[in-house]
Amino acid sequence: MYISQLLTRAVQTKGEAVATICGNRVHTYSQFQNRVQKFAGALRGLGISDGERVAILAHNNDRYLEFYYATPWAGGVFVPVNTRLAVPEFAYWLNDSGSEILLVDDAFAGVVGDLRSQVDTIREVIYIGDGDTPDGMKNYEELLAAADPVEDAGRGNDDLAGLFYTGGTTGVSKGVMLSHRNFIVNTLNSMPCFNFKEDSRWLHVAPMFHIADGCAVFGATMGLSTHVFIPGFTPQGTMQAVQEHKITTTLLVPTMVNMLVNDPALADYDMTSLTDIIYGASPMPEAVIVKALEVLPNAGFTHAYGQTECAPLVTYTGPEFHVLDGPNAGRFKSAGRAAYAVEVKIFDENDQEVEKGTVGEVCVRGENVMLGYWNKPEQTAEAKRNGWMHTGDGGYMDEQGFVYIVDRVKDMIISGGENVYSAEVENALYQHDAVAECAVIGIPHEKWGEQVHAVVRLNEGQSASEQQVIDFAHTLIAGFKCPRSVDFVSDPLPLSGAGKILKNVIRKPYWDGHDKAVS
Repeated sequence: MYISQLLTRAVQTKGEAVATICGNRVHTYSQFQNRVQKFAGALRGLGISDGERVAILAHNNDRYLEFYYATPWAGGVFVPVNTRLAVPEFAYWLNDSGSEILLVDDAFAGVVGDLRSQVDTIREVIYIGDGDTPDGMKNYEELLAAADPVEDAGRGNDDLAGLFYTGGTTGVSKGVMLSHRNFIVNTLNSMPCFNFKEDSRWLHVAPMFHIADGCAVFGATMGLSTHVFIPGFTPQGTMQAVQEHKITTTLLVPTMVNMLVNDPALADYDMTSLTDIIYGASPMPEAVIVKALEVLPNAGFTHAYGQTECAPLVTYTGPEFHVLDGPNAGRFKSAGRAAYAVEVKIFDENDQEVEKGTVGEVCVRGENVMLGYWNKPEQTAEAKRNGWMHTGDGGYMDEQGFVYIVDRVKDMIISGGENVYSAEVENALYQHDAVAECAVIGIPHEKWGEQVHAVVRLNEGQSASEQQVIDFAHTLIAGFKCPRSVDFVSDPLPLSGAGKILKNVIRKPYWDGHDKAVS
């Protein structure tokens, strides 16, 4: 089980078929592999050897896909960086991972100067944009032109392939270590869920730094499908790409689906080629599904549930359950049933399986589960205790094996498909001189699913306005993590017997009238 096998097989069976389309650049699978082999040679020439980390900070493009294959081909470990972070957060990921080489595009070439002063490990920066190469960087295409193709390094199975960073309940991001085996097993799990076929055309519109799109990075290649790239999501940009390239399949977060199906320009585009839409990262509001089924009648919808630590697919609900009538009606409200090579159970606080219909923590076992957290053995042991990955999500399973997510055991907020960890936001707010206590929670939001909201008690005799608190957060963390609203209270926040702030008590008034405590 090794990543390079996916590409080797694709060339062996369909080498002259189109592998990638990115603007005016079109490459067959044979050309794609040659570019991967040459960039792997360039990486080795720059000193990358087995297990060393190579990071990328860029928007979606075909060179990003080449990075995903060339890095392990060279023996290295890929580290995709979230483009929505602030510079100090970029620096933390790069320093923590020990990344030695960084790839950047035009959008992020300008932050390299700041990163150089904050990152100790980066030796080389490679420019993958299409403009003039900035001073102090190496040009991607020039590296390829000068490099000789190399043989695969031969890493696979339980060797580390990638580090995907995710937030943590301590407020510090954790590097999720995923092996070659994790990715290949997840890819096999994803094939029936994502419906990859030889005539499929996959649109990379969800960010390629995200593990969800990683299902297609490897799955579309396994399926001998064509990869098509746009830099990121806009409703009309997505519609244009679907029409122009006859896109069959893509993954969107529910907020993207909502914006797409409610865009008045949708009727102006030919969307009939789009037969499969996978959505994930957060549940889909029922009203959006109803609208989507109406305006995109050719498309089947699949809800994929997972987490980075599971590489990521855990369960899925296919198109046959996205119906409004008949015996399967309403099943789309679930997160679906376990993927083929995944075992899912619901445990109580003592790690004992609960009865069907009883809420507990969703726990997962299988060859898709991560090796662990990078340099965090204690947190790894806690997350994987008794051989089961504890997802931190609360839910129940019905008699047919459908899992329903009802709450989060950990205090994570999902806003617009992005994970926001409350402790990280709280750590930022607590740095404000006037803040005595704070709790960050998710509250309902019609467009984003959940909105980041802070409840704050100020120090006696000090003052701060809502906008001042929000602006302060923006100086320390990424904008999507910052509170959109703040309530001030005069009394101490409620505490448990163990002295922990009772967020369930704080959250309750905001969610009155809702069926569940997540959107």
